[in-house]
Amino acid sequence: MTRVLITGANRGIGLALVRQYTADGVEVVACCRNPSTARPLQELVASSGGQVRIIELDVADDAAIASLKRTIGDVPLDVIINNAGINGTPKAQSAERIDVEGWMTTMRINALAPILIAQALRDNLLRSSEKKLVAISSDYASTGTNYGSSRERYAYRASKAALNNGMRALARDWAEDGILVGILYPGFVRTDMTGERASASPNSISAEHSALCLTRRIAELTPATSGAFLDYNGETLDW
Repeated sequence: MTRVLITGANRGIGLALVRQYTADGVEVVACCRNPSTARPLQELVASSGGQVRIIELDVADDAAIASLKRTIGDVPLDVIINNAGINGTPKAQSAERIDVEGWMTTMRINALAPILIAQALRDNLLRSSEKKLVAISSDYASTGTNYGSSRERYAYRASKAALNNGMRALARDWAEDGILVGILYPGFVRTDMTGERASASPNSISAEHSALCLTRRIAELTPATSGAFLDYNGETLDW
């Protein structure tokens, strides 16, 4: 059976991915910071007949990543999806003022943690048949896209651009081992993170639709598309 590990799996896109993969008959390792409060995940575990497993993981904690590896052991992982991320806290991340600790926390969670998780679980990928490493990115990572008045997203944009570059480097350096790397923009998804902006936008999509499209893009990953920056429809995005 195909086995997928997903970080940030307790809500939003991560939870929708768990549900989609479960419906597709895939075994899912769902990681989140507080399993005891992740009610929807607990319900999936109870109804999945052992198909879904929850593991506690704070991606900002080195020790937690090491613990994740010990818990997983040598079990093959066909797909690793680095989905956990934050919007950037506190709000001071603008042209006028940058909160240093908030910037570093955003970079730590959005850009560094996915690399550390990939390195920790590399052998698990190599033991699998699919060997796919995926990062959920953002269109805000695109330096070539002009967002005009987005003055409060400096840390977030920088972190997602760094994520893209780190994953693109892994796509190159791990290619000889057969590891495929997907860098995917999930769309403007209606989640707790996007809040009222997404709810009011005619261009937003549901987490369920995003998850369905993302799983298709992941299934389609090949050496030719490994390391490319794609959206949920498979369209190439500007770096």
